[in-house]
Amino acid sequence: DLNHEEFWIVLMAQSNKVVAKELISRGGVNSTIADPKIIFNLALQHNATSIILVHNHPSGSLKPSQQDIHLTKKIVAAGKLLDINVYDHIIITNQEYVSLADEGLM
Repeated sequence: DLNHEEFWIVLMAQSNKVVAKELISRGGVNSTIADPKIIFNLALQHNATSIILVHNHPSGSLKPSQQDIHLTKKIVAAGKLLDINVYDHIIITNQEYVSLADEGLM
């Protein structure tokens, strides 16, 4: 029920136990910035071996933007270099969610 976008990450240990969740950015009605350097800095600080990306769409649209897809692929590629798995990127609205992994967009 937010009227602005937020981008979060869920950080997990080798056992897939959640070790932390971190707010990466708070934006406007239509977008927010998610800097991969910040994401992986936090992952390394928490000794995470995997992450899940999560952000909301206040508009109620579940359709991932081209920027969402591009950013996801960029973060997946960077994660491979660091041996940090990116399991999913979930977009949520007030009522529903979509998984980019389930949609084959990662």
